[in-house]
Amino acid sequence: MEFVKGHGTENDFVVLPDLDDQLDLTVARVQTLCDRQRGLGADGVLRVVRADGKWFMDYRNADGSIAEMCGNGLRVFARYLVDAGHQPQGSFVVATRAGDKTVTTHPDGSVTNDMGPARITGTSIAAVDGQGIGGFAVDVGNPHLACVTEVPVESFDLTVPPGFDPVMFPHGVNVELINTIGDNALRMRVYERGVGETRSCGTGTVASVASWLAGQGKTTGSATVDVLGGQVFVTIEPTTSTLTGPAMLVARGELDKSWWDALQ
Repeated sequence: MEFVKGHGTENDFVVLPDLDDQLDLTVARVQTLCDRQRGLGADGVLRVVRADGKWFMDYRNADGSIAEMCGNGLRVFARYLVDAGHQPQGSFVVATRAGDKTVTTHPDGSVTNDMGPARITGTSIAAVDGQGIGGFAVDVGNPHLACVTEVPVESFDLTVPPGFDPVMFPHGVNVELINTIGDNALRMRVYERGVGETRSCGTGTVASVASWLAGQGKTTGSATVDVLGGQVFVTIEPTTSTLTGPAMLVARGELDKSWWDALQ
């Protein structure tokens, strides 16, 4: 069974081509694949499948839970489709649990995602490292609490999950901590639900820019976002948002069938 390993700004994924929709992707299999000692190691799994004539990104978090959307994963997914010869370079549509997304692959290996609207749904407080930090709740197809703060983001301990309002976020939430570091330039750290702190989060960077703009009373604008794994560029528009960043494929191989079959 083929696998490909890739990352988008060091947010890494195992890509599993399943063009005939045959793989039984159990929680145990996802958890072990993503384990950095027992498996290949990754922040999540991207299953490549056809559904209703479209490419469908079946994304799972490292804990085996299903996620609606993953911006970095979408770039890696698109890069895989072009690299494998399933799609010509350029623009095409990928179906996700958060709806159809248009992606555009570029000759330099970067990918631009149409991320859909970034909707501000309210305000709330994240409890991080013993501090309460206010932010905006942002829906980017999945839930975020994006908090702009003057406290340097590198000073926070994210080994412990941030606290949040379970009434506002009944299915959990991704928490972003954001500093303004220049004109239209942000720095972000993120704790992803079902994973922990990651080197990057694509939807999180979109949520961060939307929150930063909302704090200024704005609904449109653009910014670079520095994450632990690199830099991306985000534009927020009235009806949609875009995310541009690198997508790297680093390895490919085959999973051992007996190992896979033992993971029920």
